[in-house]
Amino acid sequence: MAGIVFSEASGVTDSIFGKSQAAIRSFVEKKGESFEQNSVIKELFSMEKSTHFGEKFTSLTAMDGFQVAGENGAYPRDGMEEGYSKVMESVEWKDSFAISKKIIEDSQLMDLKKKPLAFITAYYRTREKFGAALLGNAIQGNGSVKFAGGKFDLKGADGQNLFYASHPSKVKGVTQCNLWSDAFSDDALGMLETKMQNTRGDNGEILDVAPDTILIPNIHSLKKAVFAAIGADKEPTTANNAFNYQFGRWNVIVWNYLNQYISSGTAPWLLLDSRYNKEYGTLIWLDRVALEVSSKIDDNTDANVWRGRARFTAGFHDWRGIACAGVSGATDLS
Repeated sequence: MAGIVFSEASGVTDSIFGKSQAAIRSFVEKKGESFEQNSVIKELFSMEKSTHFGEKFTSLTAMDGFQVAGENGAYPRDGMEEGYSKVMESVEWKDSFAISKKIIEDSQLMDLKKKPLAFITAYYRTREKFGAALLGNAIQGNGSVKFAGGKFDLKGADGQNLFYASHPSKVKGVTQCNLWSDAFSDDALGMLETKMQNTRGDNGEILDVAPDTILIPNIHSLKKAVFAAIGADKEPTTANNAFNYQFGRWNVIVWNYLNQYISSGTAPWLLLDSRYNKEYGTLIWLDRVALEVSSKIDDNTDANVWRGRARFTAGFHDWRGIACAGVSGATDLS
């Protein structure tokens, strides 16, 4: 998000609340910046700025390529076809809080800070919880999710769940899988990386998928396994300490917001290609209107009411940039 937009109704500055306006605004801005810096969603989703009520995401198949023409030969006509497409519409989100005259009159500074803090925390926590709800339910195999009073689509542009055993190709080619059963291990990591690198496009063409991010819920055994596999340049369990080619190649994200969507005794793990995600749109986050915060005096209670409004949404487009493993009943990598 590009900052927070503030506005004040006439008469607020001249009221008993006038002196608190600047202090609250500064406090909210600083806390907002802190939350943005620590946000996980910006590390996972391709953050896009929307300028319309909705945005269409699509792709183009690759061209067949250059051909031998011979001396003075004619130019062959090449072409591309449109891949699967999806339209995402921004959603309006609102919240508010009030500061009574009593808090100002009695100089209750702690209460004066608590409410703005709770307000801005609620906004950024909502964004994190929303992103986790989308991914967490996708891991569970759901095609949609209800969150904060709204219903959100979890399917990709091909009409299938984000993680699915047989994604179809738009033009030609075999179906492909990005949902696997294997628990995390160094071998499973290498196999899943290879599967993603061999992913084909909608015309059967070889793509340049190269996963670089490991996403896991906050589970001790899973964290231990991940860092054991990638945390040293040698393999300490082998007699000759063979070179560990996984060392130094991965960005690891441990996201505790995913935990509520993980069944007891399970430990799913995900690989993401952050470059492919940004260029082609796998996990997409649309920010239409930045958080707008307004301040006014309530005519009925004389309280200083602060309101927040934003428009954003998120969803999935091209499944090829991400894969999930450790899911019971899914396909075996080997």
